[in-house]
Amino acid sequence: MIPRKCKRLAEVDFPIAEVSRHAAREKFIRHGHPSTLHIWWARRPLASSRAVLLALLLPDPCDPHCPKSFNERARDILLAMRARPSGWAEQIKTEEGLRRALLKFIANFANWDNAADDDYLATGRALVQAAHPEESPLVVDPFAGGGSIPLEALRLGCEAFASDLNPVACLILKMMLEDIPRHGPELAEKLRQVGHEIKAHTEKELEGLYPKDVDGATPIAYLWARTVRCEAPNCGAEIPLMRSMWLCRKSNRKWALKASVVREGGVPPQVEFAIFEPKSVNEVASGTVAHARATCVNCRAVLQPERVRVQLAAQRGGADVVFDASGHRIGGARMTAVVTLRPGKKGRNYRLPTDADYAAVLSAQERVTKMMEEWERDGQQGLCPVPDEPLPLMSGTFNVPLYGMNTWGDLFTARQKVALVTVSKSIGRDIKEKEVAHALACLVGRSADKYASLVVWNNVGEKVEHVFGRQALPIVWDFCEANLFSLGTGGINNNWDWIKRVVKKLPRLQSSGQVELANATDHPLPNESTDVWFTDPPYYFAVPYADLSDFFFVWLKRALPDHPLFRDPFNPENQLTPKASELCEMAHWDSVRYPHKDQQFFEDGMAAAFAEGRRLLRKDGMGSVVFAHKTTEGWEALLAGMIRANWTVTGSWPIATEMGSRLRARESAALATSVHLICRPRPENAPIGDWADVLRELPVRVGDWMQRLQGEGVRGADLVFACVGPALEVYSRYARVETAEGRRVDLSEFLEKVWEVVGREALEQVLGTAEAQARNGAAGALEEDARLTALFLWTMQSTATGTLSGSGNGVDNVPADADEPSRRKATNYSLPFDVVRRFAQPLGIHLDEWESRIIKTKKGVVRLLPITERGEQLFEEAGADALADAFESNAAASPQLNLFPEEPPSVRGRARRGRASADELEARHGATTLDRIHAAMLLQASGRSQALRNLLRAEQERGPEFLRLANALSALYPPGSEEKRLLDAMLLAAPR
Repeated sequence: MIPRKCKRLAEVDFPIAEVSRHAAREKFIRHGHPSTLHIWWARRPLASSRAVLLALLLPDPCDPHCPKSFNERARDILLAMRARPSGWAEQIKTEEGLRRALLKFIANFANWDNAADDDYLATGRALVQAAHPEESPLVVDPFAGGGSIPLEALRLGCEAFASDLNPVACLILKMMLEDIPRHGPELAEKLRQVGHEIKAHTEKELEGLYPKDVDGATPIAYLWARTVRCEAPNCGAEIPLMRSMWLCRKSNRKWALKASVVREGGVPPQVEFAIFEPKSVNEVASGTVAHARATCVNCRAVLQPERVRVQLAAQRGGADVVFDASGHRIGGARMTAVVTLRPGKKGRNYRLPTDADYAAVLSAQERVTKMMEEWERDGQQGLCPVPDEPLPLMSGTFNVPLYGMNTWGDLFTARQKVALVTVSKSIGRDIKEKEVAHALACLVGRSADKYASLVVWNNVGEKVEHVFGRQALPIVWDFCEANLFSLGTGGINNNWDWIKRVVKKLPRLQSSGQVELANATDHPLPNESTDVWFTDPPYYFAVPYADLSDFFFVWLKRALPDHPLFRDPFNPENQLTPKASELCEMAHWDSVRYPHKDQQFFEDGMAAAFAEGRRLLRKDGMGSVVFAHKTTEGWEALLAGMIRANWTVTGSWPIATEMGSRLRARESAALATSVHLICRPRPENAPIGDWADVLRELPVRVGDWMQRLQGEGVRGADLVFACVGPALEVYSRYARVETAEGRRVDLSEFLEKVWEVVGREALEQVLGTAEAQARNGAAGALEEDARLTALFLWTMQSTATGTLSGSGNGVDNVPADADEPSRRKATNYSLPFDVVRRFAQPLGIHLDEWESRIIKTKKGVVRLLPITERGEQLFEEAGADALADAFESNAAASPQLNLFPEEPPSVRGRARRGRASADELEARHGATTLDRIHAAMLLQASGRSQALRNLLRAEQERGPEFLRLANALSALYPPGSEEKRLLDAMLLAAPR
């Protein structure tokens, strides 16, 4: 075994950049990737899980306590690799060279292309065995979720124990960690045979519900719109709720809908559609709904959101058609188009719906009615065939109940209900093998994600999307219904193929793992039984996993009604997934159902989970905790739990794991990296630390780490939070830290000092000597607003691109509409208020004094005002032209002309409680260097070049601060932004 004092590779070095590149790339890999087995939220990339785990398992060859036998064996293993780089034989002769070679192997093995390569697999497993010759190490993940960490443990030849409180997660884990490793190729063959049987059975049962066209074309998707009635006087027209009229918007071909109104006496106006091929974007009309406001096609009256909700609530969401006694549609959902494939013709075709299309829908409704009548006639024995469990209402996450969808079954059309009930029943027919039943349960889950009235049609890719494009259940006005028997995206064959690919793609693992539904705060394993405790814990209220998973759970328990996994072991009365013990802060979302699940509940639960991890770990074991939350409160809760559970942090590695293009990143200040904290159990005889010693060591540790991370391409908020780990190494090594007077320094006080140190280091990098001068109040130091702006922009930088990752404006609760013409929007530079406050306070920046002048705070988010919003504030009613005239007429007489020489700028806006009023601001602040730079940028924007040159000449004579700050801001603003364009143009005009 590795001696307890021997450091692991993860504690001394790690290939951040290479692993980050592979982890980010993995998000684009689909075919055969385990993530495609079944949807789960916030999965860890396999690349980062594999790399960090291997670095946790291997000792550092340079450590004096590293067993010589490992170094000798590791050299032989690396030399036996077929894919070894040239020069390794000479390099690995030294311990330092061997360390570099092991880190290079870890970086290369993180590549998805090498994950199943026999050469890399054999090498990785042999290295782990060399480090742990007595027995295979046990890796435990108590928040296993999608299973990335335990799967990689099996890949490396370890034993794996994965647990989760959620039964849907446990189903995925059982497939990946138990069924596929045990049955492998045999399972793939069984799935091939069963797939044909399931398809034949469902085709027979659902005959007539998806009819082919008379010309032989096969419908692959039906496009629908929910409808409401115009309430304007003398109108009453039906309003199809459509985000867009586009059907296909590829670069080489375009199709769209054109609406017209037919007016006949005695009946409300009727909206009719035609399909046409537009020659330009301008030919396509805008949609009829935006931000829940519906616009009547006939009279252009706007139906307000509350009336839209009332009308849809009366239709239980409006996803189903309303027929009269003769079978004619009279309301409800309206089919707008049908997407078809024609034999021998390439590409999708679009046609208007026919009577036959509606007849199939009516037939499905009749089947649902019959199905429910039979269940009621049998005394409601067993589960209701259509999920009747209640849907929760969570503002911003589960908004569908606002529109009348109050049960899980309300999310599906009649035809979708019949299809899912049929597929679910197919599993229980003659399926005896548990592993096959698990695979078919995954098929039910994948199908539910495609067959719901919350699925949109992707008119650029011309394909069916799925429900969980984001971690929420928002209303979808115009939705897409896939054909169950389509050979394209959304069809049952396609869903089954995804599952079979995963079974075939996973390499033959040496052993299977163990999966158990268990609470992380009360783990079933005994004391000191674990070599590595590696987990990605939940973050406050980031994702309501249990409530989201009920979408799948209600169908899974109908598909496998006798499976023990789909019964709550903690509460037999609970008909849905376990929630009472779930570590997720929910009281702010639903205080009725979850009054106990507040911030304190989450923090206490995390501390208990970390204490359990500490109990499980052997004395020579290692731990790793993944964290990617964007708030300082989240970090403090995580770290407080680790400190309370007697862990000490010994390493910290930020790995880029997220796509900057994802919807979550576009809407918030979400981090692009996941910080992997490396930790050990704190020794029982740990000393008491001296606060003065900690304060002396902290700036050095943080400064060195910032330089290292910037060299690896880590930027902005990712870098900020990544610095918390190495800073905590200084603090957590002690049993406690005390001042000279004996006062205990708690974690929150320590973290305040960390934010201060990081902020000062950042400002010194960005503004050069300005921050050092500011510390001592020296002349020439830049003002508060300049430091606040520079620090704000520095924090907003993106690791993925090196530019800013500004948060978007709030979106309506619908999927992003790619159909509308793109409009260039001003970048919205926003950060959580708590992050800004943490930096500002210790640096002497008074946020209240700059409110409505350079920042605006709303709902816990601070927005940096763009240059376009400062014009009136700086120039008042006179405008930039008046200032330009003054500069042009007075330049010769007064080259030292100051901006606003008589009085400071007037700040528009109302005084707020606790913030300075406009008059108070004007009394305290004259025009700052930042004000003058913004004025110059506005002169540049207005084309007043002579006035700009005069202003720049005057500023150069004033001193160097103007150009120094302008150059610093130019480096911070993202390429392509309006601010950077104006700054760079202005600097080009500066006299040399």
